[in-house]
Amino acid sequence: MSSEPATDEPDKSTHKPAKSLVLVNTGDGKGKSSSAFGMMVRGVARDWNVAVVQFVKSGNWNVGEEKIGRQLGVTWLSEGQGFTWLSENLDEDKAIAQAGWDKAAALINAGEHELVILDELTYLMNWGWIDGDAVCDLIKNRPEKVSVIVTGRDASEGLIEIADTVTEMVKVKHAFDNGIVAKKGIDY
Repeated sequence: MSSEPATDEPDKSTHKPAKSLVLVNTGDGKGKSSSAFGMMVRGVARDWNVAVVQFVKSGNWNVGEEKIGRQLGVTWLSEGQGFTWLSENLDEDKAIAQAGWDKAAALINAGEHELVILDELTYLMNWGWIDGDAVCDLIKNRPEKVSVIVTGRDASEGLIEIADTVTEMVKVKHAFDNGIVAKKGIDY
């Protein structure tokens, strides 16, 4: 990393505008969903129609992002059952995940939103609960004005390949490792 500030403007002569983008926030560090929700607010501030589909957190979590998102007019779908280790029926959770993906796919294909956030989608792909190739195909072939953000650990190579921007959050230190539970307002 340079210790000196840049003094030359980057050359943008070969750059072009995009009608939409695919972003992936992955890695084992904190901030994947938080970053996506920051872009949710940015999109709303630009008068975009924004949608969020959460695939692991259930509607019972009462997450702060959902509260403010709904107040801002964001379409919000909670399609998860919560942590898998608390599940009483993983087959039911898998069916709910597939139904949630079907709703998300229809939402994207409808082309009515400029931004669709697919929060924690990578887990369902990695567990084989939904077809990862079909997910990548749909996102790659989405309506041209629909930007998509996917969050979750261990993004697949296919997802990384179709993305325009991939950010890997790296855990340097986390409060949970020191015995501190998730905190409202910070973690959810």
